[in-house]
Amino acid sequence: MGSSILLVSFVLLLNSPVGFCGCYKHIFAFGDSIIDTGNFAFTSGNNPTPIKELPYGMTYFNRPTGRVSDGRVIVDFYAQALGLPLIPPSIPEEGSGQFPTGANFAVLGSTALSWDYYKIKYNFAMPAASHLDLQLQSFKKVLARITPGDAAAKSLLAESLVVMGEIGGNDYNFWFFNRNNPRETPSQYMPDVVSRIGAAVQEVINLGAKAVLVPGNFPIGCVPQYLGMFDSNKPTDYDEHGCLVWFNEFSKKHNQLLQQEVARLRLQNAGVKIIFADYFGAAMQFVQNPTRYGIDDPLVSCCGGEGRYHTGKGCDKTAKIWGNPGKFASWDGIHMTEKAYSIIAQGVLNGPYADTPMLKTC
Repeated sequence: MGSSILLVSFVLLLNSPVGFCGCYKHIFAFGDSIIDTGNFAFTSGNNPTPIKELPYGMTYFNRPTGRVSDGRVIVDFYAQALGLPLIPPSIPEEGSGQFPTGANFAVLGSTALSWDYYKIKYNFAMPAASHLDLQLQSFKKVLARITPGDAAAKSLLAESLVVMGEIGGNDYNFWFFNRNNPRETPSQYMPDVVSRIGAAVQEVINLGAKAVLVPGNFPIGCVPQYLGMFDSNKPTDYDEHGCLVWFNEFSKKHNQLLQQEVARLRLQNAGVKIIFADYFGAAMQFVQNPTRYGIDDPLVSCCGGEGRYHTGKGCDKTAKIWGNPGKFASWDGIHMTEKAYSIIAQGVLNGPYADTPMLKTC
């Protein structure tokens, strides 16, 4: 009975265009491909990229939208729950748009730290499309253009929700996916990644933000791309769900540091709601109990190739669709399905996967 009610509630969330809460009038978002709603696709111009073609966007929009999923991404569910239209990507209208309900500055492939950091410190060329500094610069330009002065900017941000990520995942992904790189190095620069996210949160608070959502990292040891790349014949490398223990422990370390940073920021910013969103815990729901959510195997990709995790090929118009995306957690081996994102969003909006459930901050 309980499972039926849960499934019905997720179906309602998936299909409901109406909002449940009107406390925020705008959403401003920063991050990477987890919530990019079209910035990377726009900046790629005429260059081909799979995300500009079906099967991306096949589920909800029935067309590619620049989202790196089969349908909506997490920030779309936040907007709908708050009674707002889907938040547009910022770059196509950076110089002219008024963005009455907010803007999304997230770009696929973005890192928290700048490219120079990795070049200077590790002689490593991050293949990143953008980073947090660039997104914040763009945000400040837009804010200055759409508000006549600091007081108006503060007033606008006081009635806005700022979504700071997820960001930082690519600082690790790009390093780990280069198999020649030592696995231990990202633990050394992890404090700098977390500090940069914290500094970005403080920056938007200084501009006037009164509510900031700070998501943690996902359980990367359960991500098909990681499982395929770091396949091991040692049973002790895996937990009881088939996820890679070392990489999940790594994600937990990032999240612990980020929670400490959030606690520090709260002490320094009385009267500001800084919400930590536990994306790790929210994602582990459907890893640990997939049948409860109608998911067949949470560790395999819906769109891809052959092999245990369907990661033998990237997702594009020639890839194999292994079934209804609604029965999968992973869309293309790295990014999740709309179904998975809806479950995570539900856990943040209503709890228990946010230290203050977002809809209770109204």
